[in-house]
Amino acid sequence: MINVNRIDAVTARGAASQRSSTVTPPAASVSFESALAAAGVKLSAHAEKRLATREITLGETHISRLGQAMNRAEEKGGRNSLILMDDLAFIVDVPKRTMVTALNSAQQKEGVFTHIDSVILAK
Repeated sequence: MINVNRIDAVTARGAASQRSSTVTPPAASVSFESALAAAGVKLSAHAEKRLATREITLGETHISRLGQAMNRAEEKGGRNSLILMDDLAFIVDVPKRTMVTALNSAQQKEGVFTHIDSVILAK
């Protein structure tokens, strides 16, 4: 598994000053970036921040499942979708193939999701 809040891609958006001094070796960052590219998934700056602050860790399997769920949403005409995966929830912009935000079980307690047109259960 790759801890998203420690990838070098976050540095490119200026979040390095907010992170601890521990840095993941470049090979792990390349692997994470490769997994995102292979799944056709992008992260918004907001999603990167939420993954880091909520300490959500995504592995290659999670990213692959997220990409597959986006594919299914796209096939059905989804535009702004809620993807539920294990104890995580992701709001995604399907046409742009971009994760907008991420929530773990603690943030899902309110149980209200707005501005979505579809819900996908990631297998």
